Amino acid sequence: MIVNCMVYRPGQTGQELDVEKISDVLNEPDAFIWMGLYQPEAEFMYKIQREFALHELAVEDALCAHQRPKIEQYGESLFIVAKTVSSENEHLHFGETHFFIGKNFLITLRHGASESYAPVRDRVAQNSALLEHGPGYPLYCILDFIVDRYGKYTASLSDKINEMEAALFRSEFDNVAVKKVYRLRRELLSLRNAAQPLEEICQQLVRLHEEIVPKELRAYLRDVQDHARHVVTDAEDMREMLTSAMHVNLAMVAVQQNEVTKKLAGWGAILVVPTVIFSMYGMNFKDMPELDSPLGYPLALGCTIFGCFMLWLRLRKSGWL
Repeated sequence: MIVNCMVYRPGQTGQELDVEKISDVLNEPDAFIWMGLYQPEAEFMYKIQREFALHELAVEDALCAHQRPKIEQYGESLFIVAKTVSSENEHLHFGETHFFIGKNFLITLRHGASESYAPVRDRVAQNSALLEHGPGYPLYCILDFIVDRYGKYTASLSDKINEMEAALFRSEFDNVAVKKVYRLRRELLSLRNAAQPLEEICQQLVRLHEEIVPKELRAYLRDVQDHARHVVTDAEDMREMLTSAMHVNLAMVAVQQNEVTKKLAGWGAILVVPTVIFSMYGMNFKDMPELDSPLGYPLALGCTIFGCFMLWLRLRKSGWL
């Protein structure tokens, strides 16, 4: 599906372009085309391939979602894959944007969860000076938009992590909180894996592809690279914090369980005293003088109570009870 197809000429903010006139515009020396697509059909993509002379391997990758983030060069054009992120019901969903970029065209193809690039088109239209440098400027704007969304979600996840830490810093085992922590750690891992390759992509664009990214745009791409690095660092730090919080929770639960075990062991030790005494009098010996004494029972009971009390007092002082 075609989302938009615009042509940009020097001194102009952009005009709608009919697909049938693409060939004519590509022959203009100072104009470039930005076409936005969303999950197009294969037949249409093959038509676009012929119009822009795209490589068949790049088109094949673009038609299939679930590509890894990468940058590849095919002749005079580049093929770039970047992961996008959106939020729904407090869960992160990841999609992809594929870029075909040459000296006079930029094709963006979105798959899955991805926000509209309408705000990016508005931003591009407001800076006619940088538009004169070709499709490299809208490419920068889209990459900056994607990385800004990464940063937005790391900031929102930071608040969730604070709530998770408060729930985990208790001596009780909270199964729901542990499941949420596991889900957050998976989302942070996916976010890190999405942002990390963008550092390498921006670095290659700056160093190796001056025909796409002229000197005037290099500082902007380095800024995107820096923001992506911050996202990677933040995601790794937050994953480490969640891991530490889980370990603290498990340690606190283990300590609590040890306290219960100590108390049970203490009471078990106290019960050993009457068990031993009463078991001794259960032996079948003929001569047990205290059995015939009127003080035998009170003395045995008193010794049992006294022994239990002294052991309880000792365990109490030791912190076992």
